[in-house]
Formats: sequence, C-alpha cells, structure tokens
Amino acid sequence: MAGGLVALLDDVAVLARAAAASVDDIGAAAAKASAKAAGVVVDDTAVTPQYVHGLAAERELPIIRRIAVGSLRNKLLIILPAILLLSQFLPFLLTPILMLGGCYLCYEGAEKVWHKLRPHHDEHAADEAALPDENTIVSGAVRTDFILSAEIMVISLNEVADQGFVSRAIILIVVALGITVLVYGVVGLIVKMDDVGLHLSERPGKGVAKLGRGLVKGMPKLLTALTVIGTAAMLWVGGHILLVGTDDLGLHVLYGAVHHVEEIAHDAAGALGGLVAWLVNTLASALLGLVVGVIIVVVMSLTVYRRKAAHAGETEKH
Repeated sequence: MAGGLVALLDDVAVLARAAAASVDDIGAAAAKASAKAAGVVVDDTAVTPQYVHGLAAERELPIIRRIAVGSLRNKLLIILPAILLLSQFLPFLLTPILMLGGCYLCYEGAEKVWHKLRPHHDEHAADEAALPDENTIVSGAVRTDFILSAEIMVISLNEVADQGFVSRAIILIVVALGITVLVYGVVGLIVKMDDVGLHLSERPGKGVAKLGRGLVKGMPKLLTALTVIGTAAMLWVGGHILLVGTDDLGLHVLYGAVHHVEEIAHDAAGALGGLVAWLVNTLASALLGLVVGVIIVVVMSLTVYRRKAAHAGETEKH
C-alpha cells in the first residue's frame, strides 16, 4: 500500500515536472515568436493613436478599449483558427491571403497620403471637419488591426511551425493576449499623457510643474507625429508583406534586387551595416507599398468612388 502510494507520488512528481517544463517551453516559444513580430507590434502601436487624435479626452480610453476588444476578437476568434487550419491542411494559401491584406494596408496608407495632399477647398472638407462617428472610427481601426494582427500571428506561427498542433495553438493564444495587452496598454498611456501632464503641472514644485507643462505642450505634437508614423507604417508593413510574399511565391526579382542593395549598403556602412541594411529594406518596402497603394487608389477612384459620386448626384437631383 505504502509502496503503491510512493510510486503514485513519484508519477505525480514526474508529471508535474513535465508540465512545468512544458509551460517553460511554451513561454519561451511565445517570447521568441513575439520578438520576431516586434516590428509589426511597433507599427500597430504607432497606427492606433491616430484613431483617437482630435476626439474629446473622455472618449479616448473607451474607444481604445473597444478597439482592443475588437483586436483580441480578431486574433482569437478569426485569425487563430484560420491560420491553424490553413497551416495544417492548406499551408500554401497563407502567403496569398496575407498579401491581400498587405494590399489593403498599402491602399489605406496611400489614401491617407492622398487626403493630405488634396487641396483644402475639396468639396468633402466640411464633412471631414465634422465630429467623427465613434462606430466608424472603431470599425476602421479594427479592420486595420486585423491585417497587422494577421501578420503578427503568421510570423509567430512560422517561428513555432515545428511544434505540435496543440502547442502551436497555446503559444499563439499567449502571443495574442500578450501583444494585445502590450500594444493597447502603451496606446492608452500615450493618449492620456497630456492628462498626466496637466495633473503634474498643478503639483507643487517647479521641476514637477515644468515637466507637466512640457507634457501638455508636447503630447499634441507627439500624436500628430504618430499619425504620420502610423501612415508610413501601413505603407511599410503592406509593402514588406508584398515584397516577401512575391519571393515566397517564386517571383524573386523584387526581393532579390532589394536584398542586393541591402548587402551593398551593409558592406559600405561598416559598424552600422546592420542598421543601414534595415533602413534600405524599410525604405524599399515603403516605396513598394506607396506604389501599390496609389495604383489601388486610382483604380478605386475610377470605378467604385466614381459610381458612388454619380449615384449621390442622381439622388440629389431627385
């Protein structure tokens, strides 16, 4: 009896150690996968604040919370099951689907550039100056997040492709939760830093008050800068998806040309070779994203937008 109990306890201990090792492995794999997707995480963090820029302060956090919930829903209920099933049964479809998402990001970024470059007397200027509708803001942000989240999850999946199906699922769930909390936690801090600055400016002490006033003055400029960075990030990420995707599909010309220039820049820059090579790849991706985005914007303007404008004109006549 005692011997059986000891044997049972030994078995339990072995299982506990195995479970602990498994948890450690999952944690390490999730960290590795998240690190690989770090560039897209930065992009996601830069893109999101633009959606609350210019809104009433009391609505900023509720909107970010809604976007965060939508982002988590994207990752856990749509992207995760889809990429797990595709990776298991139809892995060759992952790249084309991701490239479609990249085209959408290029279009979004190019359209924002187009709106910035249009003359201010545009007939829709009054509509753009109107108070944004929160549901429209959230739905637009969640759509953009869907593409960025898809790339994060696919990059993470590629890093754990050698794991079993269940382990892959658990690791990707950990990545989805961790990255969503990180991105939208940082975004929440960014958009509320002006309130923190206002609070500090009212505190006693010259140094603290000066810091608070600096935050209050600086945050609008930071949010404006993040809007620009967010637009650039859309073009960069979208273009990079297309650059890598074409190479994966066997069209090596674009990727090969960029890689060749990267190598030349790396060798010429000496100690800064890694950074310079990365900048070359980033710039090439952004330019590709802008070109593809402009083409899509032009096509949309000549087809969908023109039909909508014609329909609106007919409606006004009647």
